[in-house]
Amino acid sequence: MNPSRASAVLGLIGNTPIVPLLFEAEGVTIYAKCEFRNPSGSVKDRFAAAVITDAERRGWLRPDSIILECTSGNTGIALSMIGAAKGYRVTILMSEEASHERRRLIRQFGAELILFKSGGRYQTGINLSREMAAKDSRYFLPRQFENPLNATDHEHSTGQEILRQVDGPIDAVVAGYGTGGTLAGVGRAVKQRYPKAKIFAMEPAEAALLCGEMPCCHRIEGVADGFIPELLRSARVDGEIKVTSTEALAMARRLNREFGLLVGTSSGANVAAALKVARDLGPSGKVVTLLCDRAERYFSTALFDADESPSAEKRGPE
Repeated sequence: MNPSRASAVLGLIGNTPIVPLLFEAEGVTIYAKCEFRNPSGSVKDRFAAAVITDAERRGWLRPDSIILECTSGNTGIALSMIGAAKGYRVTILMSEEASHERRRLIRQFGAELILFKSGGRYQTGINLSREMAAKDSRYFLPRQFENPLNATDHEHSTGQEILRQVDGPIDAVVAGYGTGGTLAGVGRAVKQRYPKAKIFAMEPAEAALLCGEMPCCHRIEGVADGFIPELLRSARVDGEIKVTSTEALAMARRLNREFGLLVGTSSGANVAAALKVARDLGPSGKVVTLLCDRAERYFSTALFDADESPSAEKRGPE
């Protein structure tokens, strides 16, 4: 491993800016943390760097180790980036339903990609990763869905950055959950400073598990993977905000076209949910959310379907 080469990438992770998004028609401002500014393009860079650095410190990684994780995409991309920078082999398990852009980004970093049939059950991939690790001691499992470091790192990095960047008090934090680490960690940090702040989990309306509903199909990649992760079970969540896939896609396009922020569908869902909370609080309320990733990894998804209509492009003179 070349330490200086790895530090060049690691030094780019975190300390992302917050932008105030003024929604004039609604009369409120949302404070959005730009996690798409991380080097691989998503919030998951934080956990990837933290878990690999921690594993090295504990002596769990050897030169022949293989980082193995089941992911919906962003964590796989982040681990592949860290692996490339640090010289580790990386194997990513991902559902066949994941976007082609995510697959290509993982392969571009030199990682091995194994696709599995999820049948709507993300746990299938997690079980497969555990089976593979049990048969080969070279595999190291970050275990993003249950690793306490996931939430702890967000508490001490993302959460503290938010507290420095937003003049208090903060009234609410709104974010979706995949692993639950971001919501749990940021929630702890904000609650410690502002005990009256409310923490809301954004859920796809089609798969609102925290609301007691059965999981179903939705089009918000990277959130609500069909089960409630362990990290979220212990988090202090004050309520849930349901957002339909249609609302998420519409808000993502609004962020793209009205604010010039080229972010993905989960970012649209977060802002749509935050907007619902902000409306209840009124103009003086301070609501924080996260812009999770960049839109380039959604080219083959419904987010860009609107651009496929004949009217989306005009032909020049022949």
